[in-house]
Amino acid sequence: MIKGTDESSLRTQATRFIISGVVSAVVDLSFTAVMQYLFGQSLAVSRTVGFIFGTLSAYMINRRWTFRAEPSVRRFLAVCLLYSVTYLINVGGYKYGFILLSGWGLPDWLSTVIAFVVSQGTATVANFVIQRTIIFRGAR
Repeated sequence: MIKGTDESSLRTQATRFIISGVVSAVVDLSFTAVMQYLFGQSLAVSRTVGFIFGTLSAYMINRRWTFRAEPSVRRFLAVCLLYSVTYLINVGGYKYGFILLSGWGLPDWLSTVIAFVVSQGTATVANFVIQRTIIFRGAR
């Protein structure tokens, strides 16, 4: 493999993954906030709904644009398994981060944003590494 080609591919995929992640995070945070603040749902329920819609957005964008992969039942099931694990990281991090931050006296809206960014960031790094190195490895 030519060194520049591999680095360029990694850079391109990482950039696209970040862009799709931002779009999906906006979807995710929007649903989370609406469920929590407009509908009065619990932290876990709100975050779960947001996570589901954000995850669906991310999968569709990443499969088609970031990794340029054909539809595959195997890949879809692998992504579902991956998202199940990162769901626990994401929702758990959000819940306990929110509780910790609001316990420090931060306003709820700020606790929401910080807890969301930290938990989402952790899940995003894990998702990119696993999707690039395992799930979509041969799709380039």
